[in-house]
Amino acid sequence: MDKLISSLMGAEADAPLTDHAYYKLRAAIIRCEFEPGARLKVELLSGKYGFSSSPLREALNRLAHEGLVLALDHRGFRVAPIAVGALNELTHMRLLLETDALASAIKHGGDEWESRVVAAFHRLSLVERRLSPEGPLALNDDWSDRHKNFHLALFSGSNSTMLLRTAEMFFVQAERYRRFSALHRRTSRFKAAEHQTLMNAALARKKADAIGLLRTHIEKTTENVAAALAGMKLPDHQEALS
Repeated sequence: MDKLISSLMGAEADAPLTDHAYYKLRAAIIRCEFEPGARLKVELLSGKYGFSSSPLREALNRLAHEGLVLALDHRGFRVAPIAVGALNELTHMRLLLETDALASAIKHGGDEWESRVVAAFHRLSLVERRLSPEGPLALNDDWSDRHKNFHLALFSGSNSTMLLRTAEMFFVQAERYRRFSALHRRTSRFKAAEHQTLMNAALARKKADAIGLLRTHIEKTTENVAAALAGMKLPDHQEALS
């Protein structure tokens, strides 16, 4: 399971070029370095990142399968648009997958799982102490990485690798929405207390409490993102996927 969690956090040094291209592009899209709907031209990406066209195309197809990129018939690739309808679908999927993953972790997780959760929470708490409450946390790369790792650690006690991989995929898609909305708002939401309460309930094996806290945590994030997006002229769900 440790190997799986490590793989979900990024490509290892000896990984194939396709994996490196995939993680590089994935990180850039999540960080909103490309505008929603922007064309992703292979030749320009090759010059920017130093990969040849073959691993880049494979990486783009993987990202299209995940929903971060749109593969257009004979017309290349575009960054997936930001749309309120898609955000609601993401939230629905996250609620299904992440609560299931947490329930499984509480049931099957052992000492190693508990250690991972405590260590991940500690690392997240350290970076939050150093950050100013005035700026959006989602725009800080270090916080964003540690935040994701904390949630993955919570789920890592699950006995289903497929569930973990799928939950991580939708979590990352939601991260792009958090980042995008953070670019257009000034307020932030420090979530240390929420994370600690969630961790405590999970480690105490209080499944119903932990699942309820996680649901609230996800729904609050969606409410904040949706509020930030409300003033923007965004496509509806059908337009976004056309």
